Amino acid sequence: MKIYIVRHGETALNAKSVMQGRLDEPLNESGRELAVITGQNMKNVRFDVCISSPLKRAEETAKIILKESGNDIPVIFDDRITEIDFGELEGKRLSEMGEQGYLFYSDPLKFDGFPHGENVYDVRKRTGEFLEELISKNDGKTYLVSTHGCAMRAMVNGLFDDPSDFWRGHAPYNCSFTIIECDGGAPRITALDRVFYDKELIVDRFKTFT
Repeated sequence: MKIYIVRHGETALNAKSVMQGRLDEPLNESGRELAVITGQNMKNVRFDVCISSPLKRAEETAKIILKESGNDIPVIFDDRITEIDFGELEGKRLSEMGEQGYLFYSDPLKFDGFPHGENVYDVRKRTGEFLEELISKNDGKTYLVSTHGCAMRAMVNGLFDDPSDFWRGHAPYNCSFTIIECDGGAPRITALDRVFYDKELIVDRFKTFT
């Protein structure tokens, strides 16, 4: 069993370093192009099942990757893998979020959460339940899971030797993959932030947040 977890491509709000959370922003042109390149470079991967966050940017990324890689399968949606809810701070730049925004990226597991929104533990619980349920199938299939930056890190947090290192040095890159393999034993991460495109196209947005 193999699970490819991908972060969506770039959106206009990503490009402006805006915290979009539950805002239902589509991909921008750069985001679509990156998803196309990613899919074209994955033609050797045969996906059996695709599950996506219901937000447009994740759905669009999944559909482009499936099309370009030659995988003709439907996209299934699961609310548990949607992005963190930034509550009252949704749609603001990190520079406008003050101490809350800084702590979210510098020490997220000590962060109480966003007003009328979520904290990292909330996201870790729902995404972790999703991943645990998926792994329990142990069906030998290959999955594509399309999600978001914080949700992606939260989903696999419990698989690391040191879960306190939440961000692993940076937010996941657009259209990057964390790959999990299960062969009857404990699930293991075999790739973190792998890209199927030229690494010169990587934008490390964590630097813009900190």
